[in-house]
Amino acid sequence: MGCFEQVTPEGPETNQHDEQRSIRLHAFSDLSHVPAATFIYLLKDCYGYGTNKATSKFKILMQLVKVALHNGPQPGPFTYVVQCMYIVPLLGKTYSEGFSHMLTSSLRHLKSVESVQKDFLEAKHLAAQLVLDILDSVVPHENRILIKLLETFEIELRDMAHALYGSELYDDLMKAREHLRQQVKRCMESESNAVAVALITRFSIQCCDESFIIKLIENNQLEIAEECATFMGKEMISLVIQKYLDTKMLKSANKLVKEHELTEDFPDVSYLYKESLVKKLAEKGCWDIAETRAKKETKLLEYLVYLAMEAGYMEKVDELCQRYSLESYVDSLVPEKVFCVSDYLDLKKLDVEEIVWVDEINGLLSATSNIEACKIIGMDCEWRPNFEKNTKPSKVSIIQIASDKVAFIFDLIKLYEDDPKTLDSCLRRIMCSSKILKLGYDIQCDLHQLTQSYGELDCFQSYEMLLDMQKLFKGVTGGLSGLSKEILGAGLNKSRRNSNWEQRPLTQNQKEYAALDAVVLVHIFHEHMRRQAQFGVSEGSKVEWKSHVVSRVNSMRRPLRF
Repeated sequence: MGCFEQVTPEGPETNQHDEQRSIRLHAFSDLSHVPAATFIYLLKDCYGYGTNKATSKFKILMQLVKVALHNGPQPGPFTYVVQCMYIVPLLGKTYSEGFSHMLTSSLRHLKSVESVQKDFLEAKHLAAQLVLDILDSVVPHENRILIKLLETFEIELRDMAHALYGSELYDDLMKAREHLRQQVKRCMESESNAVAVALITRFSIQCCDESFIIKLIENNQLEIAEECATFMGKEMISLVIQKYLDTKMLKSANKLVKEHELTEDFPDVSYLYKESLVKKLAEKGCWDIAETRAKKETKLLEYLVYLAMEAGYMEKVDELCQRYSLESYVDSLVPEKVFCVSDYLDLKKLDVEEIVWVDEINGLLSATSNIEACKIIGMDCEWRPNFEKNTKPSKVSIIQIASDKVAFIFDLIKLYEDDPKTLDSCLRRIMCSSKILKLGYDIQCDLHQLTQSYGELDCFQSYEMLLDMQKLFKGVTGGLSGLSKEILGAGLNKSRRNSNWEQRPLTQNQKEYAALDAVVLVHIFHEHMRRQAQFGVSEGSKVEWKSHVVSRVNSMRRPLRF
């Protein structure tokens, strides 16, 4: 079998086993005298001998089947596969759907081969009969396989008429359509909606109304709802678009409007979709991308300015106004109706005393000594976002380490360039201290990023007393901002999350944003412990958070090479 590991038992039966394996190999190389049933059971046997994972084995088998179908299956490859499809369900569910998909997919490349066209036309009638047998539950195939058969064999109404009545005369075509209409109704009653729509669209069966379309949308079967609506005409397509608009599914609505050239009927959909896209990007902190998407339309740029004002991102407001001359728009806004900055937590509300920027070695040594005097610290890091596909993430630019009152922001890029050995030594003193509880949020992600950025340093390879707050508060959604809102009563303004962290100097707003992400972790932990103590469960709480503390000691110290 080549692609699979062949297991040959020891002892007197070895030759017999090898002979059986050679017969199987010969069976794949020449199918002219191999019945469909034998072929299917040989496939099963090959799969059973395979040592790869299931997906890999199916891919390898598909290649074998493609080759085998060129090697004289009688009376032809298409008829042969239909015969196989009657047998596959006997193998049970473990094999049935996968093998059926494999067999039908293997026929695609044969459709253009001239020598098998006669077999393809004859097999269409047999495939139609198979479809009818599946609909009548005589042959137990999954709905997806039935639909695939309709597509692969390009089954038409005349094929169904031939299978039902042995004739393709007009009266028999009408009787076949009526028969299929009854099948569609049964499918709709049993909620086999994908099959119902496949039959409706393929055989032009008029037997559903807008209630069926609405039901498909409510069941989130959007693709087949669109397919059915397209078959039924403009009125139903418009119904789907309106339903999408009602449920704020603007991307899907915009796609349908474009595909069916309905801009005159829905003139606002394109703008509403672009507006929603700009808002999503802004909410993720992707302001530069949002600006790129909005560039051609003044109205969208004004909306982006509004979003920046709403987020309290005033430097972005100023930047956009200067670039696109939007000062008059800003002047027209009523500030009280825009600003909601007070809804967010900030450093003043947490009584933070100082943010210390560390970008030289003396400051690094001093900051390390100060941090070593703390019992609990919060940690976070930032890097410039990179939205290009298939490119490496940007290097981590800063790491923030904070107590409840003071936040240190380390310029990793400069410190690494100036004195990597001292940087490594200082951060190891912090990371490997068993006396300091270090808090983070999804901290393994940050450590991975730090390791990728500064692989020569040992300080991110080992750590002690590390507590991931995301794991401690598993049930809380919304990221660190959501956790802050849950525990401290106010969320965090994340509008600067994806700003340029490599620019120097950082703006004061960037520094405050970075500091807050580290400081807030300490306050969340203290408030959680205070609540636990208040309700008399301090011991349980201690056990709870301690069970999430992790350490990783890498005893293999590597010599630094710079």
